[in-house]
Amino acid sequence: MSVKYRPTVLILLALLFALTLPGTTFGQQTAEEFFNRSNAEIATNDWDGVIADSSKAIELNPKYTDAYCNRGFGKANKGDLDGAIADYNRAIELNPKSAVAYNARGWAEVAKGDLDGAIADFTKAIELNPQFGAPYYSRGNAKKDKGDLDGAIADFTKAIELSPKFANAYLKRAVAKKAKGDRAGADADWAQAAKLKVSRP
Repeated sequence: MSVKYRPTVLILLALLFALTLPGTTFGQQTAEEFFNRSNAEIATNDWDGVIADSSKAIELNPKYTDAYCNRGFGKANKGDLDGAIADYNRAIELNPKSAVAYNARGWAEVAKGDLDGAIADFTKAIELNPQFGAPYYSRGNAKKDKGDLDGAIADFTKAIELSPKFANAYLKRAVAKKAKGDRAGADADWAQAAKLKVSRP
């Protein structure tokens, strides 16, 4: 090859390589980047941003289970519970082993007043990941609302066992214990919640 043409060939090869790079090339963002941005927006309660960036992640990767969960979370916090449940349903279709999606759908069902459906979803989340503390806490709340105080206390206790600094679990267990007449147990839980910086109701 003539030295005269070598720079041109090298430039063309470099461009061809650049065009095969992932979406960050030439200013394009990847689904992962939009998803990560939606996570940051959750931390600041920017629900419109969460929905927009999760939607963009889904547009780029229609099988992005966690993006559906984030978008559902954004919709739930905006009051669109049916839209949230639809997103959680899709996440579960894509990944039937997503304990996070079942737990999140359970919370949306609680907000809609479907405590039985919520308890079923929290139970499924626990079956899928017995070390995931959130569904025990979630199910405890739903059981407490249904009047099953013993079941609620058992679930709050398990949540605390898995996450000993889970202040709200101590708080909710205290409420359930008080309702059962266990004043000493309630006071002990309130004291522990206070140590963890949660105020007594």
